[in-house]
Amino acid sequence: MKEQLFSVLKGRFLVSDNAFKNWRMIFFLSGLALVMIASSHSADRKVYRIAELNNEVKELRSEFVDLRARLMKIKMESAVVKKLETKGFEIGQLPPEKIVVEN
Repeated sequence: MKEQLFSVLKGRFLVSDNAFKNWRMIFFLSGLALVMIASSHSADRKVYRIAELNNEVKELRSEFVDLRARLMKIKMESAVVKKLETKGFEIGQLPPEKIVVEN
């Protein structure tokens, strides 16, 4: 047992007569390790991109809410009346009449 451990540590299995099988396995495992590392990096990149997009969505949503609130204030009748008064318009005393067009 002790001798087998020393032969592995010294690398005798790489230079023996049937070392070709061992080298093939080492290359195969090295290739798998490279593929695994590349896959991990790709997944990390995707996670960071998702986080960036989530932040952008939050910013756009808050901007949308802010603009919608400002629009609601602008559309209020009191705001419209104030703007029209500065331009010389007045609120009519008579209610509007419906106009019917017949062909």
